[in-house]
Amino acid sequence: MNAVKPQRGTFNAGMLKGCAAMVLGLAAMSANANIYTATLSGAVEAPPNESPGTGTVTVDFDIATHTMTIDVTFSGLLGNTTAAHIHCCTAVPGTGTAGVATELPTFTGFPIGVTFGTYSHVFDTSLAATWNPNFVNTFGGGTIAGAETAFMAGLESGSAYLNLHTSFAGGGEIRGFLQPVPEPATFALLALGAPVVLLAARRRRGK
Repeated sequence: MNAVKPQRGTFNAGMLKGCAAMVLGLAAMSANANIYTATLSGAVEAPPNESPGTGTVTVDFDIATHTMTIDVTFSGLLGNTTAAHIHCCTAVPGTGTAGVATELPTFTGFPIGVTFGTYSHVFDTSLAATWNPNFVNTFGGGTIAGAETAFMAGLESGSAYLNLHTSFAGGGEIRGFLQPVPEPATFALLALGAPVVLLAARRRRGK
């Protein structure tokens, strides 16, 4: 009995569905990234102001290891810095205001009394000192673990923002809403997965 030889260039529906599922799955993974970034400006403040100040912030939050690394660079402020916090969580992502979620009165070691600078610090999110007690009670249900979970949800949804307070604007001179950043590996796999799906579709049409 002769064996049936597979045709060259064929691509069955199951393989096509598998590739599509891989691409969609990787896209979903990107939403779970634990790195978040924002650009800081006066235009994003509530209310907006005309400060020429600018800045960037990167937050690396690992809820499994209870660590949060915050890196900030800022310059061109009209007033001297008085405090810096992450606020969470606004009712509508990307807009509005919320109470301070992180420690008070400001981040540990943040440069105060300057118009430009850089900052980097690693926080232990399992410690009560890392959080505003009001955030723990209001959003975390009175527990640190609850606060971590609520904070992660705020970061993922884009309803948490870093606010830089100064003598020019006590309510905040520049701020930015943090957004999740997909991991580089996800970009690479998505780039490989998309052509496979397109190739499969073409082969099914006989082209």
